Amino acid sequence: MLLTLVILYLLITIAIGLIAARRVKNTTDFAIAGRHLPLYMIVTTTFATWFGSETVLGIPAKFIEGGLNGVIEDPFGAGTCLILVGLFFAGKLYRMTLLTISDYYRERYGRTVEIACSLIIMLSYLGWVSAQVTALGLVFNLLSAGAVSIPVGMAIGVVSILAYTLFGGMWSVAVTDFIQMIILVCGLAVIAMFAGNMAGGAEKVVDLALSRDLFKFWPEPNFHDMVFFFAAAITMMLGSIPQQDVFQRVMSANSVKSATRGPVIGGVAYLLFAFVPMFLVASALLIMPEQTATLLKEDPQKVLPTLVLEKMPFVMQVLFFGALLSAIKSTASATLLAPSVTFTENIWRQFRPAGTDRQNLMTMRITVLLFSAAVLTYAIRMQGTPIYELVSSAYQVPLVGAFIPLVAGLYWQRASTQGAVAAVVLGIGVWVLFLNMPWGAAFPAQLAGVFASLSGMVAGSLAPQWVPNQRTPHRPLATASA
Repeated sequence: MLLTLVILYLLITIAIGLIAARRVKNTTDFAIAGRHLPLYMIVTTTFATWFGSETVLGIPAKFIEGGLNGVIEDPFGAGTCLILVGLFFAGKLYRMTLLTISDYYRERYGRTVEIACSLIIMLSYLGWVSAQVTALGLVFNLLSAGAVSIPVGMAIGVVSILAYTLFGGMWSVAVTDFIQMIILVCGLAVIAMFAGNMAGGAEKVVDLALSRDLFKFWPEPNFHDMVFFFAAAITMMLGSIPQQDVFQRVMSANSVKSATRGPVIGGVAYLLFAFVPMFLVASALLIMPEQTATLLKEDPQKVLPTLVLEKMPFVMQVLFFGALLSAIKSTASATLLAPSVTFTENIWRQFRPAGTDRQNLMTMRITVLLFSAAVLTYAIRMQGTPIYELVSSAYQVPLVGAFIPLVAGLYWQRASTQGAVAAVVLGIGVWVLFLNMPWGAAFPAQLAGVFASLSGMVAGSLAPQWVPNQRTPHRPLATASA
């Protein structure tokens, strides 16, 4: 019965997404919803995109193992990222009326940097989308009591998301995000209250967390722990900023006020509500202590689903899996769309510059389909990798390769194409070097990459310019639908 309701829910979201898809008339509609989304939808779509499988399954697993110190990347880094975007980036980028974040790199630095940063951004999505696909496979496997294997569950989940994202793009994503966020917040809030009562009261859950030192946030006061803590914090905090999914939400707003305020409100809401799954997994330690201890050794990501399936009534099961699927689908749809739009706009159009907007729209949809197949293949091959690790590792690439050129281009007039090229090459090169050398155990690779990227930008921009600036004129957006 529960599996039937889950399938019904998937069909309903597909139907809603397809209805929203009727508003898509051109690439601007498909990529950034025609720049028509009001503030409340910018808030819901930023919150829903961030609140994915890692928040419901991955963060609680890391929290129960290492306390707040173990989840510095997400939710603390991730939530702060949205706040920083709203405060320092959204206004400047929104006024430029771009279709993708890579368009900015083209206009500021030229096509070489545009293509390099596009590839960096696209590559980073493999891990993030794979985490959502992995969670979908886990859900179907649990609900079917093993009758549906995890790879088959992954395939079912991808098809359900693809069904509306392929046709509706950002319009379908935004509308379904709005509905799914309501289900997510209401469902998890009710379950948290129910779980607190089962555990003997919220104060007992908090006391248990205190007794296990789970609220410890700061690292030990030594160089190694502090530098790795800082590196983990900036991985998603800064690495998520030069990302197409964040940029799409900013550019989809109907005004600069919505573009700047939406991410800030969404980020604050995400930081606060991410504590709900952590509360739930702490409750599980009181409700089913022996079983939780066993699951923590085998697969901590199964603690919450097992708690709900074995200890809660049917209504709570419906609420939980409705909320979980809402979290997964909202994130997965956004992260399938973002790299596909980037590929079409910033790589494919290099080879087909004379293509019509209708042809580009078709290419975007074909790319969504192909990227979905690639992600499904990657997720199946990476089966067994923790969801939290899939997500956090994905952001190291844009952090070391694309973040410094973005910030320098917006806030330093002397930033040049030569500096941007040096920043990308040195950032990626040093990061890869540290990952493959013993030095990476003493100093975090992503932090070394950021320092190298910053050094490349400064030195490359101040040195004699052997690589001329290659700014490209603005490419107008397709006329948005009403």
